Amino acid sequence: METRERADAARNRAKVLAAAARLFAAGDPRAVTMEDIARAAGVGRGTLYRRYPDVASVAAALLDEHERLLQGELLHGAPPLGPGAPPHERLAAFFAAMIDLLNRHSHLILGAEAGPKRFAVGAYGFWRAHVLALLRQAGTPDPEALTDALLAPLAPEVFLHQRDQGVTTDRLKAALARLARVAAP
Repeated sequence: METRERADAARNRAKVLAAAARLFAAGDPRAVTMEDIARAAGVGRGTLYRRYPDVASVAAALLDEHERLLQGELLHGAPPLGPGAPPHERLAAFFAAMIDLLNRHSHLILGAEAGPKRFAVGAYGFWRAHVLALLRQAGTPDPEALTDALLAPLAPEVFLHQRDQGVTTDRLKAALARLARVAAP
């Protein structure tokens, strides 16, 4: 049986997510605290902690919809991002889509998926399974050993560092497309 969210809980959730989005976008998302979010949302800390155990959980909730859309495209979208294209083309399209996601939402990803937390979130598991399946489909030797290495350039810290060094998203996409042709020929 599906439980419906109470109206006041839904309002509080919306206020929390809106406040957190503003805070994450305004500065270093790693500096945002639960107290900051509660204060900006105008809710008590207990209200905040009842739904979200930590700042990363708030950032993950904000990211969830964006990542779900991309996952849907990978599973059911048009080629080359979706099924029907050769593995190297799908991998290159995945890299490009992830660069776009990072470019638009790096402040959220940094708050939700930075450092070791990155490997614990469900989205990383999905991305990993997708890349692994493409490598297996291409007949890439030892795909299990290569999968995380191919995902490493998509770590938010790496992406932001490269962007700070003047590497454009177009250059990153082109470099990762070349990597895809080698990894999943």
